[in-house]
Amino acid sequence: MAEPPTAQVISETQFYIGLGLTITASFFIGSSFIIKKLALNKLSSSGHTRASAGGFGYLKEWIWWAGLLTMGVGELANFSAYLFAPASLVTPLGALSVLITAVLASKFLNEKIFLLGKIGCFLCVIGSTIIVIHSPKEEEIENIEVLLEKIQEPAFIIYVLIVILVSLSISYYFGPRYGHRNVSVYILLCSSVGSLTVMACKGFGLALKETLSGTRNELGNSLTWIFLALVIFCIVIQMTYLNKSLDLFSTGIVTPIYYVMFTTLVITASAILFKEWTHLGANDIIGNLCGFLVIICGIVLLNTFKDMDVNMLDLSRQWRSRRHSTKTMLDDEDEEEQGRIQGIPRTYGTSYNA
Repeated sequence: MAEPPTAQVISETQFYIGLGLTITASFFIGSSFIIKKLALNKLSSSGHTRASAGGFGYLKEWIWWAGLLTMGVGELANFSAYLFAPASLVTPLGALSVLITAVLASKFLNEKIFLLGKIGCFLCVIGSTIIVIHSPKEEEIENIEVLLEKIQEPAFIIYVLIVILVSLSISYYFGPRYGHRNVSVYILLCSSVGSLTVMACKGFGLALKETLSGTRNELGNSLTWIFLALVIFCIVIQMTYLNKSLDLFSTGIVTPIYYVMFTTLVITASAILFKEWTHLGANDIIGNLCGFLVIICGIVLLNTFKDMDVNMLDLSRQWRSRRHSTKTMLDDEDEEEQGRIQGIPRTYGTSYNA
């Protein structure tokens, strides 16, 4: 009887390569939104039909193609990161692309970042740092044969069936009825399917890694191409319903909710399939959860309250006004108490005599 595979410790070099690729991917993906936005603004100012109105003039703009190429580089780096680092590290750090987009937008698109937005940026950096420190450093999956065994485990099969059931229910019943009123409906669908996208991406990356390293040629393994087909299929579904959400609701609402749902489901699926959290101690588990919650707070502040014009001067004025009100109230109470003691009736309410 074969012994169960032992956990494989990720080397420090592999870990930092994966971390570096994740940060690089965030930078390129975040930058791509700004580059494409510049192209669309240029097109709009020249009087051409806007993309939202069905125009395709942006296809003639080299700036837009530069943005698309930048996004392609970012997605390639993001895919490569899954080859070296756990999914529970790579996925949460995707929040950095939101941060980079916000910072670059203030620089090149004249979109101001007010105090709450700056606090959100700071929280994203802090939360990402916490996750890097406490992220898993071991993997249960050593090769594609072990992965095939893990896929057949009841826990993962149940998870996949739940995702399929939820997706079909939303697509044919809940979506048409409630999708235009509740932002969570379509986001739940694309997040659940997106979690399977990451799992399939990780599986395809594992096969590709074995092939390129010379350990074993997995290109002839049908499972490798099944993973690739699943990646493409899931991405199409994911992007279709994400675009529906963005068309119905504002980006400031969709972005934080999508990030929370998508990351939560990816971490859940990764914990079931890859057992990345099996060897984490209580401190690291709590650290990961805290880091994730800090990033969520940062994303919400950065997107939902980005247009709220609050600055330190306003806070200082409110603080001084509140201190003045409190001091006035205390002075009135002191005068009232002094008058009661001296037998002088109060100017309002019931009179008291000493």
